[in-house]
Amino acid sequence: MSIDVVLKRFDQPDEVRTFTKGKFELVDIGGMTIGKATYEPGWKWSEDVGLDLNQDYCDVEHLGMVISGTATVVSSAGDITEMQPGDIFYVPAEPHDSWVVGDEPYVSLHFLGASGYAK
Repeated sequence: MSIDVVLKRFDQPDEVRTFTKGKFELVDIGGMTIGKATYEPGWKWSEDVGLDLNQDYCDVEHLGMVISGTATVVSSAGDITEMQPGDIFYVPAEPHDSWVVGDEPYVSLHFLGASGYAK
């Protein structure tokens, strides 16, 4: 009996969504859409993604893991959480903003919410 194993890589994504100071690469596999976010220092969701969407806050649910760099997420109520390499994060589908902290690019993988992000 053989199985049909599927392999994909982010260096050949199925879709790339680009915006100022960043990109979001998507891979569709096994009925899921997985995203890879890469943001440059100075990137901020409300300015670099939200402006083009006419939104002040992101409302996409996120489940992911930080690969490198540091970012914060802030709720519309002002609660701030910093995310660092190795952190596995969950952000509910409630209004939030996010930005890169420091001089290093931020990279994270997104296992939930990728298909609707920056769209």
